[in-house]
Amino acid sequence: MTQKLSLWLSHLRDLLVPAAPFALLAAALLALAYWWLDPMPPRRVTLATGPAQSAYEEWGQRYARLLAQQGIEVVLRPSQGSAENLELLRRGEVDLGFVQGGSGTADEDEELSALGNLFVEPLWIFYRSAAGRRIEGLRDLQRLRVNVGSAGSGVPALMQQLIEANGLDPQRMQLMQLEPTPAVVALLDGHIDALVFASAPESLLVQMLLKTPGIALMDLAQSEAYARRFHFLSPVTLPRGVVDLATDLPSRDVRLVATTTTLLAGPDVHPALLQLFSQASLRLHRGAGWFNRARSYPNADLAAYPLAREAERTLRNGVPLLQRYLPFNLANLLERMWLALGLIIALLLPLGRIVPPLYEFRVRSRVFRWYAQLRQIEEQLQAGQATAEALVRELDTLEARVGRIRIPLSYADELYALRNHIDLVRRRLRGEDRPSAQD
Repeated sequence: MTQKLSLWLSHLRDLLVPAAPFALLAAALLALAYWWLDPMPPRRVTLATGPAQSAYEEWGQRYARLLAQQGIEVVLRPSQGSAENLELLRRGEVDLGFVQGGSGTADEDEELSALGNLFVEPLWIFYRSAAGRRIEGLRDLQRLRVNVGSAGSGVPALMQQLIEANGLDPQRMQLMQLEPTPAVVALLDGHIDALVFASAPESLLVQMLLKTPGIALMDLAQSEAYARRFHFLSPVTLPRGVVDLATDLPSRDVRLVATTTTLLAGPDVHPALLQLFSQASLRLHRGAGWFNRARSYPNADLAAYPLAREAERTLRNGVPLLQRYLPFNLANLLERMWLALGLIIALLLPLGRIVPPLYEFRVRSRVFRWYAQLRQIEEQLQAGQATAEALVRELDTLEARVGRIRIPLSYADELYALRNHIDLVRRRLRGEDRPSAQD
């Protein structure tokens, strides 16, 4: 058993020696391709969300839980809202962030890319409905104390555009910019008369205000007109009973305007992370909601920013085939390295044809190199440089060494030919006649 193993190892060494340069070349090319393609993403990414108890915070937590399943840590960066998120992306302080439509454009932020529209954020205008007060338009706000959102959100800028479109002077209105939670407390305590949110219905504050007695939601009768005037707005309807069917809340359809929230990514985010976030958006936002039917989101309709290639492929084809059956890291590595692997194989295949001749030369050289010593013995005999007895002893030593040669069976005929030639020289040294054909 030991002899067979030794023979097998010897054959393996004969094969590896000529193949080693090509293996080293392939390894070097693979390392170069890995360095250039950088297929594996970092394990940590920062996502700008929004204020406490906001829809952005809730969605950020959902993304974090999904990506944690792939070993990616999503660090949530609280902010005042869309405007601050956009500034954080511009300064490179975060990798991704939720941004409302109308907050910026691709002309202003050429390096940013979108992962698709995720959901709509209606403009919620809540007011105290005591003493039968009813607000039917923005012009009715000019006599009230109104909170138009915190400074870091996109709501103040949006409200300024809408107020000016109604011919109102913001300087003559009682406008405040409290943060969401203090603004809700002030509304409930009667310190302000109305407040404005731009948030998805997942916001806990929105859901609480919709169910609070004495607090009404303004029905924006001119929602279609606002959507025609401002390209980043769209008319939406809060259906009757959608908040609570048992209590028929709201008791009638409520017309609103809404912006569309986009997930923006900075220029240095790894493509694999963009793919992961795009796949997570499919799982999180494709269901039905208060303002959309199932599978309406995510989408790329009327996007203000160019769509990232990874997001475009995900929206078009869904999860790649390999990632459906393999762990993400392995599937991602194969998907990003397959082209490089193909090029390396195409390069090495022609060069690989040299390996068999080199292997054959190496094996045969283990036999042929002894012919030089055998010929030297013959030349010494012809020149009379040594006695026949000394040359016979030298020939016996040569034959002993040849007997220890291990070569594959396919080359055994050459080994036996050498041994026959050694025997032929021994006969000559002993003065024997030339062997017959039978010998």
